[in-house]
This record gives sequence, structure tokens and C-alpha cells, in this order.
Amino acid sequence: MCVKRLICTLVATLLLILPLAWGSPAEGQPEPIRIGLLAPLTGAAAGTGKDMRDGFLMYMDEIGYRAAGRRIEVIVEDTQGNPGIALTKATKLVQQDKVRTVTGALLASSCYALAPFLTREKIPYLSLCAADDLTQRTPTPYLIRTTWTSSQTTHPFGEWVVRNTKIRKVVTVGLDYAFGYEVIGGFQKTFEEAGGKVIQKIWPPLGTTDFGPYIAQIRRDADAIFTVFFGAFSLRFAKQFREAGLHGKMLVLGGGTTTDEHALPAMGDEALGYITSLHYSAALDNPVNRRFVAEYRKRFGKVPSYYSENLYTMARWIVEGIKALDGKVEDTEKFLAALRRVKFEDSPRGPVELDDRNNVIQNVYVRKVERVGGELQSSVITTIPQVTQFWKYKPEEFLAQPVYSRDYPPCRYCQ
Repeated sequence: MCVKRLICTLVATLLLILPLAWGSPAEGQPEPIRIGLLAPLTGAAAGTGKDMRDGFLMYMDEIGYRAAGRRIEVIVEDTQGNPGIALTKATKLVQQDKVRTVTGALLASSCYALAPFLTREKIPYLSLCAADDLTQRTPTPYLIRTTWTSSQTTHPFGEWVVRNTKIRKVVTVGLDYAFGYEVIGGFQKTFEEAGGKVIQKIWPPLGTTDFGPYIAQIRRDADAIFTVFFGAFSLRFAKQFREAGLHGKMLVLGGGTTTDEHALPAMGDEALGYITSLHYSAALDNPVNRRFVAEYRKRFGKVPSYYSENLYTMARWIVEGIKALDGKVEDTEKFLAALRRVKFEDSPRGPVELDDRNNVIQNVYVRKVERVGGELQSSVITTIPQVTQFWKYKPEEFLAQPVYSRDYPPCRYCQ
């Protein structure tokens, strides 16, 4: 009995002492750094939303969800592509989950809803949205764009087309909403300034499934068409353009989402020869991208899209900001300043850094769809280095012009 009593006493004593010696799991240890990731995981944009999530979490998994000695916790929320839901989820992330930064979202409507809220809450927001004015006419110091603006990749492309091809007359066909206006606006501005002419602008509405009536309107005296589509719209338009007998007779140019890897693997020979511009291609031949693409294929069984790469690099961007402060991200202003200073020479898409308005400066790639090894890919044919959101224009002069819209630039050569 004495031995048993002694053992029990020792056990009880140890149970009292050990917590004091080691602390509880949370005691003496910093809280995890919580990051909110917003993505449309259901609804029409679910495919791109899953690419966003997969790219972001892939990087975090590679570093074991730790940086500067602190654990990182990523809280993923589904926006369903709805700005109201995006704002509700962001409110939950900030007020309930106590995140240190919010990332992602996709549609411009969501980002325009999120930016004022996150600014009021003083939460750094690393945005995927391409809407030009988020870092132009309506900037906020709390929004950092490590991805692109809608017109950033087409400003250099319009000029490149005139200087490197015989194309002088173009018909534009783009979805009738802000992203389409800005992508086409950037192309039209520089294409016409270099000596080209946009002779017709056609705007199919979002939700279009039958592009036949719009394809029938295309002027046949054009040298090429310039398209802005994504996802299922890319697939439908390319297929119906070929069925109309125009594939091979009229060159197709486009904004990069038209042949981005989120859509390209589902396309057929009807996409061959398309020439587009974007800040990423899975076919980029550099060591970092080759490793990234191989690992992404291994994990997810497909090539990464620009959504995948942009969120992968965004995750790394945040981690570098954490490291710069030795993990002490509780001072929001210092964390924000650290994020602004991040720059890479070796992201999968190439060198990246921020301008003084918190928008990324990066390479733009002119790509041509080819079949390589039995797969379609956007082969890089030209690299245009270190492109800013203002291209070659002075920011104050650029910002004095109207926002790119359905009617700006005006179609001076339309009949």
C-alpha cells in the first residue's frame, strides 16, 4: 500500500510540475500567423478558384507552414464569385479568425468591395484582381498587387504586333464587362499609336454560349481579330470560330487568359497559332518554372495556370515579408512596409517587384499556341522585360485619361 501510495503521489506531483516546466501547448509560444485566402471554390469560376488555392497551399506545404520560427495557418474561404459573400467572409477572417493578411479574391467587383473594408481594418490585402484602378485612380496603401493589371500585358503587345507583323487592321471581340474593356483598351491604345487601326469592336455579353451571331459580324477585311475570353468562353469561341471556316484564314490575337493553361488543355487544334500576351506561361524555360511545373503536375495531375503561379508566388511574397521582420508581424505598419519591399529575381514567371503604387513590375511574354509532345502549350516567342502598369507613359499623364471602357479609346476607324 505504501509503495502504491508513493507512486500515486509522485505521479500527481509530476502532473503539477510538468506544465510549469514546459508550459501548456500555447503558453510561451507565439500565436500562429493566420492568413486568409479568398477564392471562388464553387460557382462559375470554381476551376480558377481551385487553381488559386492549390498554388497558394503548395508553397506553404513546401515550407512546412512555418516561417521565422512561427507556425502559419491558412484559412480558406469560398467567395462563390459573389462580392457580398466575399465581404462577409473577409469580415469573418478579420474579426473572428484574427488574420494578419488577406489574400486572393478574383472578380473586380469582389476586390472593390474588399479594399475599403480591409483599409478601415488596417489589414494588408494581397490582391489577385486585375482591375486597373485598384492601383491607379483609387489606390489604398493596404492593397498590394503582386499579380497584374488588366491592361499591363496588352500595352506592350499592341506595340509589338505593329513592329513585328504585317497586321495593321484588327477587329476586337471581347466579353462585355470591365476586364474585357481594360484588356482591349490597353491593346488598342498602343496598337493605334504605333500605326495600326481597330476597325470594329464586338462585345458579346457575359453568359454567351452561342458566338455564331457575333462571329458573323466580323469584318472580313481585317488582318486579324483580338479576343478576350477565359474558361468555357475560350473553348466555345475557338470551336465556333473554326466551325465558321475562319480558322487559318484570319489570325487570332488575344489577351492571355484566352489561352491560359486553365483553359488550353481542353482546347483542340482550333487554338493552334493563337498569339497572346500574359505575364506567365507554363512553357517558360527557366529552372524555377521547370521545377514548379513538374511539382504541380505531380501533385495535381495538370499544368499550372497563371492563377496557380500567381498565388504560389503570392504565398512566397508573404513569407518573405514575415522573414524580414523575424516573424514579428503584429505591428501592421511594419509588416505592410516589409511586404512592399519584397522582390524576387527567381519566381517561376521571372523577376518581380513593386512600383510606388504597390503594383507589380514584371516581364510580359508574347506566346504562340503550339502542340509540343502531344500537348497544347503557349510557347514563349518574345520576352518584354520589366513592364510597369503605365507602360512607357508618365503616370500623371496616363491617369489624366479616362478609364478604359466600352467606349474608350473610341473606335475612330469603325464604320
